[in-house]
Amino acid sequence: MKESLRNIIRAPLEDVMHDSFMPYAEYVILERAIPRVEDGLKPVQRHILYAMHEMQILPSGSHKKCARIVGETMGKYHPHGDSSIYEALARMAQGFSMNVPLIDGQGNFGSIDGDSPAAMRYTEARLTPIALEMLRDIDKGTVPFQLNFDDTLQVPTILPSRFPNLLVNGSTGIAVGLATNIPPHNLREVIDAVVLRIQKPGCTLREVMGYIKGPDFPTGGVLLDKNVLASIYETGRGTVTLRAKLALETPKNGKTRIVITELPYEVRESSMLRKIQELRTGKKELFAGISDVRSETDRTGVRAVIELRNGADPEKILDCLYKYSSLQISYGINMVTIADGQPKQLGLLDMLDYYIAYQKKIVTNRVQYDKEAAEEKEHKLQGLIRAVLNIDKVIKIIRSSEDTRDAKSRLMKELAITGVQAQAILDLRLARLTRLEVITLEKEYDKIVALLKELTAILRSKEKLHALIIKELSEIREKYGSKRRTPISSESGDIVIDHDHFRTVEDCVIILTKNGTLKRMSKRAFSKGAENGEIDYKNQPLRVIEADTDTKLRVLTSLGNLYAIDAEAIREAHYKNAGSPLGTLVAGVKKEESIVNVFPAAAGRLLFITANGKVKYTDMAELDTKKSRILACGLEKGDTLLLAEPEDTDKPLLLLLTKKGMSICFGKDSVPLQGKNAKGVGGIQLAENDAVCFAFQVGSQGNVVVFTDEGFAKQSRIDAYTPQKRYGKGAKCMQWAADGSNGSALAGAFYIEGTAAFEAVSDLDGLYVTDSRHIPLAERASAGKQVVPVMGGEQLQAVYMR
Repeated sequence: MKESLRNIIRAPLEDVMHDSFMPYAEYVILERAIPRVEDGLKPVQRHILYAMHEMQILPSGSHKKCARIVGETMGKYHPHGDSSIYEALARMAQGFSMNVPLIDGQGNFGSIDGDSPAAMRYTEARLTPIALEMLRDIDKGTVPFQLNFDDTLQVPTILPSRFPNLLVNGSTGIAVGLATNIPPHNLREVIDAVVLRIQKPGCTLREVMGYIKGPDFPTGGVLLDKNVLASIYETGRGTVTLRAKLALETPKNGKTRIVITELPYEVRESSMLRKIQELRTGKKELFAGISDVRSETDRTGVRAVIELRNGADPEKILDCLYKYSSLQISYGINMVTIADGQPKQLGLLDMLDYYIAYQKKIVTNRVQYDKEAAEEKEHKLQGLIRAVLNIDKVIKIIRSSEDTRDAKSRLMKELAITGVQAQAILDLRLARLTRLEVITLEKEYDKIVALLKELTAILRSKEKLHALIIKELSEIREKYGSKRRTPISSESGDIVIDHDHFRTVEDCVIILTKNGTLKRMSKRAFSKGAENGEIDYKNQPLRVIEADTDTKLRVLTSLGNLYAIDAEAIREAHYKNAGSPLGTLVAGVKKEESIVNVFPAAAGRLLFITANGKVKYTDMAELDTKKSRILACGLEKGDTLLLAEPEDTDKPLLLLLTKKGMSICFGKDSVPLQGKNAKGVGGIQLAENDAVCFAFQVGSQGNVVVFTDEGFAKQSRIDAYTPQKRYGKGAKCMQWAADGSNGSALAGAFYIEGTAAFEAVSDLDGLYVTDSRHIPLAERASAGKQVVPVMGGEQLQAVYMR
């Protein structure tokens, strides 16, 4: 036992996480999931291409089994499993995944419909011609090499990538803590932009976008919302809308067909058609005009047909299909890549600059390599020409020498040449001693001298280096470029469905539960449910709004936000069931955000009161919006919205009560009308650590009922709350006992104009019911009496009016 305890390593969790998880995360980011900005490849893709290059599986040769390629890659360069290697190989062969496939596949490499590739033992592959541009000049010292995983072979850390592969083919990957999703672009457009950036380094994004119009997807489709592209290319992040390419056909039977010929990128035809079939069942009022959905896709391309009934409006049905099916999708762009040895989110100009800087380095290295090779050849040719001009002497030296070493030494001495030149003379074939060969040597020497002059000029001149890069990129553009597949439209992707043409309006009630959720019920179901006994208090109605399915609702939250929701969008639920949290109905709701009020859109003024005692009016018209969310009330840091309700013109006063038992009553005519972004004016001066917790619009009649956290309660006439000027310190509404026996904070407060029943909830989930007739009438500043029999240590958390 003691021996086993010695093997237990004790260390703080943060140290273990730092020493174990952080290196793992760094490895996944840098070595697995995120591509390099220079060649646009992940390590697995780079290793596959290099392995095929080393195996000489070239476009001019025959295809080889993918199992052989995968085995070679895994055994030499990428020991991470054959499935990941084959998956990457197959993707590089898919014309529907990449704009310019780097692998020429033979066999089943999957389909646009989501079919998986055949097993690697059945498929074959070879490099495509453009893949050779990724590897061109790799043997000329252009890129650094490193040892492979077992230190037996050299493998390139990056490929020369003679065209901007990252932008042309795009990339997607999920690492630890970050992800990337770079869309593909048109080869011609990208190269044109690179050329512009080389010729005019200070050009603007707008100028570059004169060439790169936007992403260009291999599956075609239509790109909408082109106005967002400038922001995306500037920041490297954003969302575009993609729509299927389709046409309307009217055959002899007179029924209109929607024929889809191109799908948004990465949308599968079978799943799209399945979803449309489900919509026909789930949203009958919208899709009743569809009589049949089928696929007619074959080897010639995608063809999905949606048959419409006689009299159906194809434009309205298309709007519904765009909104609810994958005929239109949002494509998120997140251009994260490895640059300068770390992950960075880059804009378009930064990506181009990184690529251009890399190509300058690649071409400079290649030219330097060629220059050194030419200098060596020139050196040898000088020696050969000297030897030919002194051939008799050379032959005499060689014939009289004892061995090769002696001959080499004597040639160096007699002809004043180097060892390299002497060795070249000794390796010279006798056939090259003819008069014609002498002339050939001189011509070859002149060519080498001219080449050296040209290479030296390139290395010395930035302009000539740029011209060479532009020339080679232009050749690739002309050889491999193609027309844009994805047209770009300025049409908005926002679809507004005109429900009046598809459905009938039904009466309903919208319920805000005590748990802060929303649900919709028919009036009949609500009445029936209310008669069926007790339900969990959290699911009980806090507020019930009579409406119909066409009603536009305004939802105000504690953070001052207004959310516009259609009543029909709120899910129907049983009376006893919990409703839907706000975050499931609209986007952008924060975790700490809760519903303050729900009411139909109307005219008039809206009253706002915050926990810090700020008050204001805002015109309802200013809150009319087609957006799903706007700011309706500005808030100071740490403040929350307490009350937001339409103005009741029959009640001229405002009553504010605080957690520590203070109150203030003042006329509403002192509250100014302000804009939606305004934070309001002071309603009450709060003591330290105090906050407004209840507020009401009140008239001249009625009572104010207050409850404390210890179950004490009382009611006072409203005229006991004497009106005063706004933003005063107020007056006590609860006299606290010195020993704290009657509590330390208000748990509930209500303005009633008759009798009322109350339901109190404790922090131990206790539930107590009482009636205003059992609550004593007392002075405003009195201590109240025990009304709710809370247990020892138990406190009231909330009180609701039943």
